[in-house]
Amino acid sequence: MCLQDFERGDPPLPLPSIDPQDHATFMRLALNEAHESPPKPSNFRVGAVLVDGDTGSILARGYTLELEGNTHAEQCCLIKFAQAHGVAEERVGDVLPPNAVIYTTMEPCNLRLSGNLPCVDRIVRTKTRDGKAGIKKVYLGVKEPEKFVGENTGRSKLEQHGIECIHVPGLEESILHVATAGHEEE
Repeated sequence: MCLQDFERGDPPLPLPSIDPQDHATFMRLALNEAHESPPKPSNFRVGAVLVDGDTGSILARGYTLELEGNTHAEQCCLIKFAQAHGVAEERVGDVLPPNAVIYTTMEPCNLRLSGNLPCVDRIVRTKTRDGKAGIKKVYLGVKEPEKFVGENTGRSKLEQHGIECIHVPGLEESILHVATAGHEEE
């Protein structure tokens, strides 16, 4: 399976599987999603891929501003997966596989200036009360730059809730180039 198999436009279900340990490929897919986000001076272009960590099946993909409103990449993944399973986004943990993981080009936000629920809180609420389902790991491409909200404490909040955060190295320069397209040069 190669990246060309994942052209833009969500393929019909079931989505193809990738080796669940091939973190670089999943991060490249998230970066492909980020390329779809419109460049704006007021946000980062971020991509995310929601994955079954046991099988490598892609559950949903998303990018910043993909859905109506001021939506973030992780939020779009969760909304799309919830809609595909006929549940409200708040209940997405009820239908996620037991070992769900998310790849995101940038550390999930812990503060939204728009007033929307931060992506960290959306990820935390996927955990079921018994701990058997929900997002278990967040794979990160880069830490969020301090441009809009100062230091992002999202990673530490995820870890406080038992969600492991793992940096996937190798694409940082590309991720930041895409993320900041449309921003004024400083």
